[in-house]
Amino acid sequence: MSTPRIVISGIGVISAFGQGRERFWDAVSRGESGTRAITEFDVSGFPSQVAAPVPPMSMADAVPLEGEGDEGWASRADPKRYSRAALFGVLAGREAWSDAGLRVDEPGAGVVIGSGGGGIDVGEQQYRDFFTNGGRQVTPYAIAIGICGMVSSEISIALGLRGMSHVLSTGCTSSTDAIGYAVAQLRAGEIDVVLAGGTDGCVLPGMMFGFGRMRAVSTRYNDRPAEASRPFDRGRDGFVLGEGAWMVVLEREERARARGARPYVSVDGYASTCDAYHRVQMDPDGTEIVRCIETAIARSGRAREHIGYVNYHGTSTRLNDAVEARCTRRAFGAHADRLAGSSTKSMIGHPQGASGAAGIVTTALALSRGYLPPTINLTDPDPDCDLDFLPLTGRQASVEAALCNCLGFGSKNSAVVLGAIG
Repeated sequence: MSTPRIVISGIGVISAFGQGRERFWDAVSRGESGTRAITEFDVSGFPSQVAAPVPPMSMADAVPLEGEGDEGWASRADPKRYSRAALFGVLAGREAWSDAGLRVDEPGAGVVIGSGGGGIDVGEQQYRDFFTNGGRQVTPYAIAIGICGMVSSEISIALGLRGMSHVLSTGCTSSTDAIGYAVAQLRAGEIDVVLAGGTDGCVLPGMMFGFGRMRAVSTRYNDRPAEASRPFDRGRDGFVLGEGAWMVVLEREERARARGARPYVSVDGYASTCDAYHRVQMDPDGTEIVRCIETAIARSGRAREHIGYVNYHGTSTRLNDAVEARCTRRAFGAHADRLAGSSTKSMIGHPQGASGAAGIVTTALALSRGYLPPTINLTDPDPDCDLDFLPLTGRQASVEAALCNCLGFGSKNSAVVLGAIG
């Protein structure tokens, strides 16, 4: 029996550029930066004062869905108690569901989400009240809405989806792993259609301070926020903290076409490895990164020469970018010199557990529209990063298949291969 082909039939986005996949695609295809000075809280004493936060959002921005009654989402959801990650996930999930032509209460449908922090914003707020105000304002729902696992539940409740409702929290690779897991469940026949992706709402005082103490975030460009995220550039000095939600609808191709949906791309291969090296540093040797890339390609049934584009993890940190570039060259051999690639994080910062889904959505739109987005701020290429990173401007291109690479804390590596659909 042949393995069923799994496709992306719907896309939804909440990003630093605002709501919607079209706004997101317009920005990243033109090379627009979503990084700005932080004004939501006082960062005057922080070493890094820039980020790529999502602008103010509410359920008033929700996309209407077929099958909702007059009360709509209000008859099911409780948005006043949403964490930021849950709000972003519900909004992006509704857009993806609508884009796929699906309705609320869709039978045989589930949710698989990746999130690094879940309701971490709720935790910060509630602990602040506990320690400064005796806990008089702490909500009885503090624990329930603050945990990672609640993110998928809120999406399931908002859309009336009664299949599996799972959250994978594996650090920066969370949403890549969630999509890989969802594809496996579809191929196994465990479920008919899945809303999958990633969401994180991490631009918060505690996160900014913590990453500053780690010396992981950019500090050199506080007066030039749009220039702060510069993957593969000699002047890079750390990542920019980002946030948002990138959601996709996954289903078997024959199911999507039978109901008249037009798939964006196929999801052909996934792999995950661990360096087993360090809690925050990748192994400079990169052997497991290479193995992850090679395994994802092998599982896709393609030769490495079929890959025409790489969406890099590309965080804008000194070690990680150089190691990722070297590993790509090792994995692709001579083909690496003919391989175009870019880092979406140059424009949206690093949205933590949602970053893999952000790369997958970017790549799905790129392949379906025949245009490869750029890596912005790449004005002085690092000689240790000697590949075609599409500096400053994108490129028209017809690509057969693409690799989405994702690396994370705890020595985790994940990769997904997407295929173009004619």
